[in-house]
Amino acid sequence: MTPATAPNPSEAAARESEAVDAAAPGSPAADAPATESTANGTGKTADALAARPVANPTAKARKKKTVFDRIEAFLSRLSTRNNFWHRVCSLIWLPFAFRSGIKMKRVDGNTFQAVLPFRRFNRNWYNAMAGAALLGNSEIAGGMYVFGVCGGDYTVVCKELTYRFLRPCFGPALYRITPREDIQSHLAHKGEFNITVDLDIVQMIGKPGKLGSTPERERRVGRCSATFHVTPKAHHKNKAERKAEARAEPGPE
Repeated sequence: MTPATAPNPSEAAARESEAVDAAAPGSPAADAPATESTANGTGKTADALAARPVANPTAKARKKKTVFDRIEAFLSRLSTRNNFWHRVCSLIWLPFAFRSGIKMKRVDGNTFQAVLPFRRFNRNWYNAMAGAALLGNSEIAGGMYVFGVCGGDYTVVCKELTYRFLRPCFGPALYRITPREDIQSHLAHKGEFNITVDLDIVQMIGKPGKLGSTPERERRVGRCSATFHVTPKAHHKNKAERKAEARAEPGPE
């Protein structure tokens, strides 16, 4: 064991004078920016911490899909595969579309057609196409088009629907659907957006023919414009998680 040595009085006085000079307002050490070492020992300046990018609270890591999510995505893709599976899914989740018998077909890259048959369920008491059937199926036709383009990872909700009745319809109704904006450019941003589609409703005169073909004669019976709000399903999940975290946090005492 080495014997303890007493501190030199002159060295102790020199250290005290250096500490006083460093704490003086005009000294370089006092003018230096405060470091993060006093808070968490990282040694980063306050300006450097302020310049760091703040993470988006909604941009969470993609979690593994549950069994329910996979089944929901599969049924969403199945409902837009063809008219047969669309009618099967409509029987369970959209009985109005099932009973009305509306069918849909893509004509080209930007135009879709939907045909509403002239059946008893869609007619009124004086044997014309009911206005409620024409109006309600306009929302279904436009929503089917938007949902078919966006896919099963999005929810589609109608925000605004405007229909102008031009004349009575005494036969099958044909919906021609054309979007006003480019949906693919909206989907590239991977966020929620609004999309507006225009629908021209005409009465098919003569033999209806094959779905997607041009009728022998037609007569315009109405015009419609519909605005849909499209939201990624992941956005709904993140919002629900944030609400759950906010409820779990203890309130201020």
